[in-house]
Amino acid sequence: MLQGYPGGGYCEDVPADNAPTPDAHAAPDGAAPRVLRIAYVAGVTPGKWIRRWEERMPHIPLEAFMVDDDGQLGALRESQADMAFVRLPIDRDGLSAIPLYEEQPVVVAPKGHEISVFEEVALADLSQESFLDVAALGGPEAALQVVAAGAGLVVLPMSVARHFNVKDTVARRLSGADGTEIALAWPTEATDEVLEEFIGIVRGRTAQSSRQPSAQPEKVKKEPKPDRRGTGAKKAPKVAQRYAPNPDKGRGRGSRKKGKR
Repeated sequence: MLQGYPGGGYCEDVPADNAPTPDAHAAPDGAAPRVLRIAYVAGVTPGKWIRRWEERMPHIPLEAFMVDDDGQLGALRESQADMAFVRLPIDRDGLSAIPLYEEQPVVVAPKGHEISVFEEVALADLSQESFLDVAALGGPEAALQVVAAGAGLVVLPMSVARHFNVKDTVARRLSGADGTEIALAWPTEATDEVLEEFIGIVRGRTAQSSRQPSAQPEKVKKEPKPDRRGTGAKKAPKVAQRYAPNPDKGRGRGSRKKGKR
């Protein structure tokens, strides 16, 4: 199912209400069931990973929600999310992060701008253009609205420009500009088998991979062997017995001296 967001963008296969499905496997002692909470920035489409999670770990619901780039670390540090797909660079203090893939930068201009006749534009060829500060304008969606009004150009990851898809704008691949990178991050101290399972799914490990916690055979505690020695008194250990040398050894037959009668 596709969930819509303001601006006409969509995130693939994220439940519309972001609510966890009922868990038939209650936690021990009546505790609340475990829920895996995933945050992601605009441009990330976590649908394929969510589907694999639901297939392999149906007893642990997964909640996914989108955050702004400015709030991507706040979701982790304030315990709103267990893991987050973030856009690098980030402050990694206390966090573990796995870089996943690089994003293609694009330049976005008002519809009818001369860049529309090209498939790719070099940043050096746009030196005379006026570029807008996306962060100062309140984020990519607000910045694209300003671009549509003809106030200037912006540089964004292609996935973000496609996500918001603001009318009356045109985007083209941009060469010569620094790209951005998406990573999966989580608090280092919170690492457990549930997070390791999701990390393996994102990295493309199969359900049978020996590195997946769910694929590990359950350890069965062996029962102690019964005591077959009985309850009687223990016998003293045998000691090797020494024998006196045979006095007849080495003598001929009848050579033993006879004693007096």
